[in-house]
Amino acid sequence: MLKLKLKDDNMDSTEAVYNGLKDAGIDFIVSVPCVNLSRLLEMIDEDEDIIHVPVTREEEGIGLCAGAYLGGKKTAILMQNSGLGNSINALKSLTELYKFPLLMIMSHRGTEGENICGQVPMGESTPLILEAMGYNFFKPATPEGAYEAIRESWELSLEQGKPVSTLLEIKYW
Repeated sequence: MLKLKLKDDNMDSTEAVYNGLKDAGIDFIVSVPCVNLSRLLEMIDEDEDIIHVPVTREEEGIGLCAGAYLGGKKTAILMQNSGLGNSINALKSLTELYKFPLLMIMSHRGTEGENICGQVPMGESTPLILEAMGYNFFKPATPEGAYEAIRESWELSLEQGKPVSTLLEIKYW
């Protein structure tokens, strides 16, 4: 897990993530429905400079992002961390094999403040799975940290040629 130096505690969480996406130049986003990211998804839908493609499964979104990257787009996927388990094969055999950068923004369910006990096992396992896959990830603790994490995640993903994640814990949303 990578840690970031934080600036100011006055930024709204959703706006911080949106601004991080914009400043990173992300212009193609796929998403799987997530109530914790719903306001962010609305902001993305209203942005004419971002192509937003809702998908039904995470691995479908990863394939679309790979194609969009080949077409010159800067790509991201927005999903719950539970979708990480669904997408491991696509991440390792497509994005990593062909060195496609990908920003993965995950609503990190199953952490402190979670009210659905079924989310806890995957919530606890998510960082361990990312570490086992050899993927860097950020866990920002403030909106400003989320803003910086989004920007740094994209830069690191480009540099490494593989996905980098930003995990957004429910207690901050």
